[in-house]
Amino acid sequence: MKLNCSQTELNSALQLVSRAVSNRPTHPVLANVLLAADEVTGKLRLTGFDLSLGIQTSISASIENSGAITLPAKLFGEIVSKLSNDSPLSLTSDDVSQQVELTSKSGTYQVKGMLADDFPDLPLVENGTSIQLNPLSLSSAIKSTLFASSTDDAKQLLTGVNLTFDDLGLESAATDGHRLAILNLNNVLCQSQDKNSSTSIDKFSITLPSKSLREVDKFLNTCDVSKPINFFIDKGQVVFISVDEIITIRALEGSYPNYSQLLPDHFTNVLEFDRKEFISSLERIAVLADQHNNVIKISIQSSENIMKITTDAQDIGNGFESLPASFKGESFQIAFNVRYLLDGLKVIDSNLIKLSCNAPTTPAVFSPINSDVNFTYLVMPIQIRN
Repeated sequence: MKLNCSQTELNSALQLVSRAVSNRPTHPVLANVLLAADEVTGKLRLTGFDLSLGIQTSISASIENSGAITLPAKLFGEIVSKLSNDSPLSLTSDDVSQQVELTSKSGTYQVKGMLADDFPDLPLVENGTSIQLNPLSLSSAIKSTLFASSTDDAKQLLTGVNLTFDDLGLESAATDGHRLAILNLNNVLCQSQDKNSSTSIDKFSITLPSKSLREVDKFLNTCDVSKPINFFIDKGQVVFISVDEIITIRALEGSYPNYSQLLPDHFTNVLEFDRKEFISSLERIAVLADQHNNVIKISIQSSENIMKITTDAQDIGNGFESLPASFKGESFQIAFNVRYLLDGLKVIDSNLIKLSCNAPTTPAVFSPINSDVNFTYLVMPIQIRN
């Protein structure tokens, strides 16, 4: 393999694919990135793959000889990032020694690699379901629910986000057992250009790891929003494809919990208030709440339209906030983890929101008012002793 390429483009590509390289690889080659040069296409393809998440991208290069090799992702990436970007890089590999020589205007570096044949093939979907998605809608589905997924590997299925496609719509949901975020979107699937084909699909669900979806969201932020994202799924493998990038994800196995049964059918207490004012009050009172157990209490009297927020950090101090609220129901008090509230409130895109609940020990639901977005955020309250 022998080629010349831009330092800036190579560095960006390495930073991208290295996000799919395992920190604790089960095999030495999985700590590497795969470089494959094709003199016919004039492209240098780079791939990172940890057996669960795979990222592949291509850059233009002046290629004299085609070839492929794998190089240590961290070491090679750090070397390239430090090289000057005002002149091309020359990259040559020796098939016998599996060593790459990298030359810039300031010097030459040699890095020992491994055989490309030892690198696992990136799984691509040949059959199964193929759809085109609106990148902005998919990004919204990820951002609005990802935060509620679990970080506990013992609850593996809950460490992902459940995506349910039905007709032209998408329902995204995530829960860690203490909270639940659900976003319903219409017309996520792009209309087919073929008038004789149907864009809508039969209902199906898949749960994708949150770690991988974070990379998908970064990928979506770089995409042309006017062009659809190609999405393929088959046998638990999902592939996202844009012009020069491919992301492949292995889905989590198992049936996601039936979260809809957690939502109460009706509520006896409903508060309506300004979202930004509520967030500001929570952030101020969280300074004290964070010192103890993150618990804040919300209370309101049936004869008043003032919501009170309090916290009591034992042996440290206490805090009190109040803000106007429209209220229907009986006087009540309920307690929450303030961090759970802030996480959910910050993804709601509405000035007015409502808090619906029945009792201090039953699920409470936050949702937007007068919004085109169908978002539901359920939070389990914390039981408190008077």
